[in-house]
Amino acid sequence: MKPDTKYTKSGDVNIAYQVFGSGAIDLVYIPGWISNIDLMWACPELVNFLSELGKIARVILFDKRGTGLSDRVVEFPTLEERMDDIRAVMDAVDSEKAVLFGHSEGGSVSALFAATYPNRTISLITFGIFAKRIYSPNYPWAPTNEERQKVYDMIEMSWGSGDMNLESLAPSKANDKVFMDWLANYFRSGASPSAALKLTKMNTQVDIINILGSIKVPTLILQRSNDVDVKIEEGRFIAERIEGAKLVEFEGDDHLFWAGNTLEVLEEMKAFILNVKPKLVYEKQLFTIIVGRLITPETDASSFRKRINACVKQFNGNTVQYNEETFTVTFNGPSKAVLCSIDLVDIISGLNGQLNIGINIRECFANHCISKETENVATSILKQSQPNQILLTQTVKNLLIGVNLNFTSYKTIFDVSSGESILLFTVTKNERQNRLLNTIDQSKLTQYDSFLETVIQTINTNINNEDFGVVMLCQEIGVSERQLQRKLKEITQKSPNQLISSIRLNLAKELILSTQDTISEIAFKTGFSNPSYFSKCFKKEFSVNPSDLKVNN
Repeated sequence: MKPDTKYTKSGDVNIAYQVFGSGAIDLVYIPGWISNIDLMWACPELVNFLSELGKIARVILFDKRGTGLSDRVVEFPTLEERMDDIRAVMDAVDSEKAVLFGHSEGGSVSALFAATYPNRTISLITFGIFAKRIYSPNYPWAPTNEERQKVYDMIEMSWGSGDMNLESLAPSKANDKVFMDWLANYFRSGASPSAALKLTKMNTQVDIINILGSIKVPTLILQRSNDVDVKIEEGRFIAERIEGAKLVEFEGDDHLFWAGNTLEVLEEMKAFILNVKPKLVYEKQLFTIIVGRLITPETDASSFRKRINACVKQFNGNTVQYNEETFTVTFNGPSKAVLCSIDLVDIISGLNGQLNIGINIRECFANHCISKETENVATSILKQSQPNQILLTQTVKNLLIGVNLNFTSYKTIFDVSSGESILLFTVTKNERQNRLLNTIDQSKLTQYDSFLETVIQTINTNINNEDFGVVMLCQEIGVSERQLQRKLKEITQKSPNQLISSIRLNLAKELILSTQDTISEIAFKTGFSNPSYFSKCFKKEFSVNPSDLKVNN
């Protein structure tokens, strides 16, 4: 019997949830890509699976914002907003701690939640989880950009129909017309075509590799050995990086846990839920740390500190600690930290002060998260930054999916304490990309927007690499030079080289107007090894010499 659907607020968004079961332990099911908690109860196989879990746990279901019965939103959720939704639902049903059961992409946000809120997590169970959704040398099992583009095209043209190759998600049910019709209906009722496409693009950006080592709760990784959608190597990779994690590989190729050998999956989950013995209290959890250096035009900095405190409070920052020239703030998630930093730079600049910020993410003691140890890396990052500049690590950047910001590769530093090299990025509001997209024929943009976004982001990531060109761009996005040439010409009326140059020059213009860097420094930062050649290209693009723009500014 289908439980009642209720709503709770997560910020301003209504989140739909259901509760059922008679067990003494709470279990929150975090669905993957798309869900509809009402339509779940129209599938006998899924109903049977959930009902069996309900015999040993109080099961909590919900639709993430933008999908199913929850509010449809214009901007799709960041990982932090998704964690906020989990906490909101747990609070609504008075659940202090719960087992998290995450499927597919839901497993990624569950893993981040377990690292960030270990004291609200009894244990973590995932099925068909991935740590990244795009190919890289350190994660070769994920799809290439070209393969992802085929998925985007398929969603745009064949949403919810058999042409989407839904059989690949549950091969054991491929000839079950009733099941396959329900699955197509389930996806259609969970999201519109455009919403499904946005969510798919966001999933492509998921990268939780660097936080896996921060998960300390008991963890069970479940995966089928021949899953087409998520390779078994991904489950093995993740399990190796979570301390004490148990990996169970099942025969079969179904990506859906409620298809195929479900009884084996259920028995493994039940045994784990009933026998696990988590810690009562975890002393450490994942925090995002910002360290800022404030330069004020007056001796008394109290007015600046009041503005900083107010801004930090607005973004739910946890602590502000002031030293002679710097201050430190912690957040439970990177997007709040970065968005707060951007506002702080604007506020301080408006008061004729200067502020530069370094941002890092790491495990800290929950009761004393600011210490010399936690500040070290962020302070090292801060030393590399310039006035009114925000620098962050690649780990922070990788967790900022869904946040409309622009990232530019800056430099690599060596962290003495960890013995590792850390790639730093600058972050700004994503205005350059928006301006470029606004100049493009909208019918072509609709057809190719995912491809163009990937191209632009790849160029931005390599903006200061003077060797970056068409060949490297093709390698990183997984297309041939001929395909790249044809598509970019059709969308932007520019060749690949012209687009790379235009993006470099637009960034250079912004740096001229917003920083104290010399023209030569800006040329090098935007990938031009020869300042004279840079000036020539700049004048051709904007009909003004960069030095004249600098003087006027």
